[in-house]
Amino acid sequence: MSRLSLLAFSLITALGLAVPPAMAGEPPLVEIHMPSPCLACIDWGSYLADNGFKVRYVESRDMAAVKKRLKVPQAVESVHTAVVAGYFVEGHAYAEDIHELLRDKPKARGIAVPGLPIGAPGREYSNPTCETACTTLDNTTGEKAPKRELFDTLLILPDGKTKTWARH
Repeated sequence: MSRLSLLAFSLITALGLAVPPAMAGEPPLVEIHMPSPCLACIDWGSYLADNGFKVRYVESRDMAAVKKRLKVPQAVESVHTAVVAGYFVEGHAYAEDIHELLRDKPKARGIAVPGLPIGAPGREYSNPTCETACTTLDNTTGEKAPKRELFDTLLILPDGKTKTWARH
């Protein structure tokens, strides 16, 4: 870091302002384990990249084994499972929830958005469907479909119990 950059970083820190990502070091790596192909999983990763994360995709033929290895409770499962800084992130969580998890560092296994709520990041109504049925946004009933569902992001405690981390 140059002297000017160091001075700017010190001033920003002293004033209590947000540190620009380029000055704060490497963005957190989110490794997304997903079935192939899953366009909603890729859309979620793209959303995370746009919100300050480095993203790596790992295609898996055995998502059940990934979830078991990471101790994701069956009751909170979704399609993809990500790993960031030793935590799992199950499903379509908001970037803010992940940033908060990394900032607060609670004693937990991770966070989860169970199922596939419409309107969650990567599950917006305009997304295409994928061949692995990870998005169910097509409305074949002819009825007006909701563009968004309310959902909770859950914190998964070390004993596997859950508590609400955020409401969306």
